[in-house]
Amino acid sequence: MTALRLGTRRSPLALAQSRLVAAALELAGAGPVELVEIATVGDVSRQPLTELGGTGVFVSALRDALLAGEVDLAVHSLKDLPVAAADGILLAAVPAREDPRDVLVARDRLTLAGLPDGSRIGTGSPRRAAQLAAMGRGFAVEGVRGNVDTRVGLVHSGQVDAVVLAYAGLSRLGRLDVVTEVLDPSDLLPAPGQGALAVECRADRADVAAALLSLDDPATRAAVTAERALLARTEAGCSAPVGALAEVANLGSSDPEIFLRAAVGTSDGTVRRLSITGPLGDPVGLGHQLADRFLGEGAAGLWGVRVR
Repeated sequence: MTALRLGTRRSPLALAQSRLVAAALELAGAGPVELVEIATVGDVSRQPLTELGGTGVFVSALRDALLAGEVDLAVHSLKDLPVAAADGILLAAVPAREDPRDVLVARDRLTLAGLPDGSRIGTGSPRRAAQLAAMGRGFAVEGVRGNVDTRVGLVHSGQVDAVVLAYAGLSRLGRLDVVTEVLDPSDLLPAPGQGALAVECRADRADVAAALLSLDDPATRAAVTAERALLARTEAGCSAPVGALAEVANLGSSDPEIFLRAAVGTSDGTVRRLSITGPLGDPVGLGHQLADRFLGEGAAGLWGVRVR
């Protein structure tokens, strides 16, 4: 049987995620899977993501390889995907989501509450920076990039007092031992799609799409669809200061629902939070409704986003 060629970034986290997908496919009887490592703009450049354009910097090279027939499928962190559909590309599977929350890795095993006011916290995320600023603790947020070891090393070397990372990434790398606190979403909402994976193939490869169908988790897909619909409606990119988390309730009942909450802010400490509940069957409409509420409360002018 010919092996399926899985396109993946070269970072340790991307490889770990891709190996999880490869193992699940092989377990489902899809046959052997071969990993094909591809360098992306986001991997090669050391510039801040906001300067690179943010959206798509970890994705475009993998999609180019798909369209060129160099790989049969590609695995991404879903939060890195542009919200607009790509011509010729199918989002074939969204596997069950890992814990979407952010975590703190701090000196002396401190929690966020235990860090002194004015502490230096490293993050390359405008979303995290905005919500940390809104806490009114005078945290000095320092822009950082690099893999998990690089960021954790900044804490151990004393260059920063703490860094904020995604639980999902540390879990998939087997590095949860470094976590000093799992952060409550009521304090720090994650990025839309955080903790979820996206498995793409060419739209004309029905055979590959059929093999990937077994990996798709409908509840996860509905939740991230609602989050990304809000992001799309505000025309904000994946590097924008927007946090969103959707959770499915009453799954298996006659009336399943999605609870969606979001935060939009700026690094000067202005953050607005709203939430909404609606039917599981219309995640896009729910995301749009919440985006429209932000607009109705003046978010467009205050945060530099707009709603179509």
